[in-house]
Amino acid sequence: MSVMPFSLSSPKSKSDSSGVEVLIRAMMKKHRTPLMIIRRSVLEKQYQRFRKTLPEVTPYYAIKANPHPLVLKTFIKLGACFDVASAAEMKQVLDLGAHPSKIIFANTIKSEEDITFARRRGVRLMTFDNEPELYKFAKFYSGAHVLVRIKVANEGSVVELSLKFGVDSDQAFYLLRKAKSLGLVPMGVSFHVGSQSKNVENYLQALEITSGIFKEARENDLPLKIVDIGGGFPIQHFDDEVGVNFERMATQIRREIKAHFDKQVKFIAEPGRFLVGPAGVLVTQVAGRTFRNNKNYYYLNDGVYADFSGMVFDHCRYEFKTLRRGQKFLSALAGPTCDSFDTLSLNEEIPELYVGDVVYVKNIGAYSCASATAGFNGFAPAKVILV
Repeated sequence: MSVMPFSLSSPKSKSDSSGVEVLIRAMMKKHRTPLMIIRRSVLEKQYQRFRKTLPEVTPYYAIKANPHPLVLKTFIKLGACFDVASAAEMKQVLDLGAHPSKIIFANTIKSEEDITFARRRGVRLMTFDNEPELYKFAKFYSGAHVLVRIKVANEGSVVELSLKFGVDSDQAFYLLRKAKSLGLVPMGVSFHVGSQSKNVENYLQALEITSGIFKEARENDLPLKIVDIGGGFPIQHFDDEVGVNFERMATQIRREIKAHFDKQVKFIAEPGRFLVGPAGVLVTQVAGRTFRNNKNYYYLNDGVYADFSGMVFDHCRYEFKTLRRGQKFLSALAGPTCDSFDTLSLNEEIPELYVGDVVYVKNIGAYSCASATAGFNGFAPAKVILV
């Protein structure tokens, strides 16, 4: 994937869409599509928005959402912390300048090699959710700081993560006590309510359960210091989407924190999509067209094997927009590969398009280029440009 930093501010306009379209036209004078445009100003805005709205909670950017070096450098300059899932992710962000103390190794299952790498590079904070993992820590990283991850409700989340991770909460204290007996440093509790979670009750219930674990630990002379509330904070993928209000959700989370925890407790989170999703704009063009099944059928030069991979791996739906105006018709959109699975939508209401016309998607900065294949069928993913 080729990379090109570019300095251009998004033009001021009456709406974000009109500003985005001016930006797209400017980029297309210099670059071929497909293009993934990442707006630095939006990365900064989302980071500051999180810090302002949840001031008690330190964000650790989940780099799996978009590990592009230009994205990581932007967050490093902002002073961000990072959530990594492997030694490779850890090495990437450390080599770019992040400090080991600002990293959490949050994959609950780690290889012996990755644990050793974390020890050698000075990354101490990590999560676990089972006893066998503690024995690996004891052998390869004595003195590691650990958070037990508990299973919590994921109701209403697009991707449910408690199916694979998290110990039952009634076992949490036992595992923390076991960690201490093995020479580790039990620091607290982590949880994750699932990806793109619009149901704030998941967070509130998880915080209440966590406060009970903190109380049990305190009463047994094992005081805890950190609560990791995970990620899952939702964003709007459609302009008129309802039910997404981060500020309202944050207000309720803050109220729950103040009601159940001492001021000395440190809170962290692992936002990924929230920080990088709104910054991304994917620009594609029509490579071919036909009339099939009584509708216009358009083939784009990007698809589910590349930057629309979030439709598969993230269960995401996107709002397709065009630069062309006019009467709208029921249409289908497909990717460029020779696989019928590479179909984006069968029921889009869009103007009639011609070869070369632009179809673009906003709010696609997360779980898109990050999970794109290197070049299935010979079609390369979009060029990433930071503006």
